[in-house]
Amino acid sequence: MSLVRLNIKGISYSQTQNGAYALILSEVGGERKLPIVIGAFEAQSIAIALEKEIKPPRPLTHDLFKNFSDRFEIVVKQVIIHKLVDGVFYSSLICEREGIEEIIDARTSDAIALALRFNAPIFTYKNILDKAGIYLKAEEKQREKDEKEEEEIIEEELLTDEIELASEDTSDYKKMSLEELKELLSQAVSHEDYEKAARIRDEISKRK
Repeated sequence: MSLVRLNIKGISYSQTQNGAYALILSEVGGERKLPIVIGAFEAQSIAIALEKEIKPPRPLTHDLFKNFSDRFEIVVKQVIIHKLVDGVFYSSLICEREGIEEIIDARTSDAIALALRFNAPIFTYKNILDKAGIYLKAEEKQREKDEKEEEEIIEEELLTDEIELASEDTSDYKKMSLEELKELLSQAVSHEDYEKAARIRDEISKRK
C-alpha cells in the first residue's frame, strides 16, 4: 500500500463533541483533508509546537518525551497513521537509536505532537485517505470569495474617504495665499505626508 504525506492544516473546536478539537491534516499534492478528533490537552500541545515563539515555562509531557529521547539519542524519524477502526485512527512512531529501527504504537494525537517536535514527516496509507478523507475546496473557495469581497469593500471605503479628504483640502487651499501654501507644503514634506504635499503642489502650480 502506498503512503501519502500529510501536513497540518489547522485545529478547530469540535462541533460534535464537547471539550474536543478537530485536527485537520491535508494531503500533500492533493485536495483532501483528514479530520481527526483529539482532546484539549493534545490540541494545546500541538498548537504550542506549531507556534515556534511560544515556550512554556515548564516542559509539557511531549516536551519531556523529546528531552528524554534526545538524552538517550532516540530519534522519531516519521509517523504513520496506519489503521482506522470505528472512527478511531491508530498510529505508529518509527524511531531509530544507534542504527536500529523500532516501531512504537501511539495515539494519533500524541504521535503528531511528537512529530512536530522532532520535525518528522506524517504519513497515512492511501486506502485510509480514500475512506476518511474529505474535500473542503468548496468551503475554502467561499471563504476566499468572502475575504476578497470584504477587501474590496474596505478599499472602496478608503478611496471614498481619500476623495472626500482631498476635496476638503483642495477647497481650503484655494483660500490660502501662495506664501501660506509654500509653508504648508514644507510642513507636509517634513512630516512625510506626500499625498497632501502633492495636492498642495498642484494648487501652487495652478497659480503660476
